[in-house]
Formats: sequence, structure tokens, C-alpha cells
Amino acid sequence: MHPDLGLSSFSLVDLAAIIGFLTAWWGYAYAVEHLSGGKRSLNGMMNRYRHAWADQQIVRENRVVDTTINASLQNGTAFFASTALIALGSALTLSRSADDALTLFSTLPFGAPMTRAVWEIKVAGLALIFVYAFFKFAWAYRLFNYGAILIGAVPPRGGDPVAIARAARRAAAMNVVAGGHFNRGQRAFFFALAYLGWFVSAYVLFVTTAMVLTVMWQRQFASDARRALQDHDDP
Repeated sequence: MHPDLGLSSFSLVDLAAIIGFLTAWWGYAYAVEHLSGGKRSLNGMMNRYRHAWADQQIVRENRVVDTTINASLQNGTAFFASTALIALGSALTLSRSADDALTLFSTLPFGAPMTRAVWEIKVAGLALIFVYAFFKFAWAYRLFNYGAILIGAVPPRGGDPVAIARAARRAAAMNVVAGGHFNRGQRAFFFALAYLGWFVSAYVLFVTTAMVLTVMWQRQFASDARRALQDHDDP
């Protein structure tokens, strides 16, 4: 006989909810990063300003301000990478308190009873999300470090203008890539919040996924931050 891994305890609603969760995550990421509409998002607009920042490096005599900006981006990324590790550790500790947690979640409104094996699978899924987030933040930190080197490699004013422009574009491109990985790590944090709804029930996961998706769309396409950039862009 094959051991029961708890998979038989997942209902069709559970499977539909987790497939919907993954589809929402992938679909949102694809739309923002690859479709033409994503260029009008807040992230897309900020990427254009990353290139504008690189253009300013060409005309500046002293680039201390550029290295300071890059260092602030690195520090923020390091903070999120550390937070991802803390969150991962917290997720793993949930396995040790499974009995108490199962009792707690089963008493919540809309809560559905689950076996210990199902609980362990759900905890493992949450841990995988935080592992993914950590790798994205850690790689973004490394890329921002490369960006600092590329900023230092931009030739000083008065040299070959073609070489200077090429070096500045290279630094901007690296910064855009680093920012993209940072955004994916932060997106994983948001969807981790949605995933928590699955610990209550599959129906709650449907709701939390829709809520997170709505909030993220609003911040990218209808937020006051985006309007601030749009209102002050050159006509």
C-alpha cells in the first residue's frame, strides 16, 4: 500500500483555488513585464526614469550622488532579503505547532477542517514562496552591486561621447534588470499574503487572491504615485 500523503484530502475546490492563485500570480507578472500595457505601469514609468538617471551621469562632474542612490537601492534590497529569511524561518516553525494551529484555523469563520498532512503541504508551499522571494532579493542585491561597478566605469566628461553614452546605457540596463528582480521578490511577498487565506479554506483563498490582485493592479495603474509621475511628465 502506498502511504497517504494527504493529497486525497484536497478537494476539487482546493485544487481550483491553488490553480487560480498560481494563474493570477503568473498572469499578473506576465502582463506587467511583457505586454505593451505594462509600459504604462508605475514600474514601467520608473524604468524610464532609471534611463534618465543614467543620462544625468554623463553631464555630472562628481558622481557621488549616483553611488549614493545606488547604495540606497542596495540597502533596501538587503532589508527585504533579510525579511524573506525571517519569514521563511517563521513559516517553518508552523510545522512544529501544527496541532494548535489546526484547532485555531478550524474554529475561524469559513474555516475548513484539515489533516496534519494537508497542513504540512500548505506550510511547505508558503515556505517555497519565501524561498523564491529570498533568491529574487539576493540576486537583485548582487545586480545593484554590479550596477555600482558600471556607474564607476562610465568615462568622465570630455572623453569619447559615444563610449560615455554606451557606458551610461549599460549602467541603466543593469539597474532596470535589478529593479525587475526586486519587483518579483516584492510581488512574492504580496501573494504570500493571499496564500495565507488557503490556511482557512479554499474559498477564502479565492477572495484573498482577488484582493491582492486588485491592490497590486491599483498601485501599478491607478495609484497616486503613478499620477504624480504622469502629471509631471513632459507633454
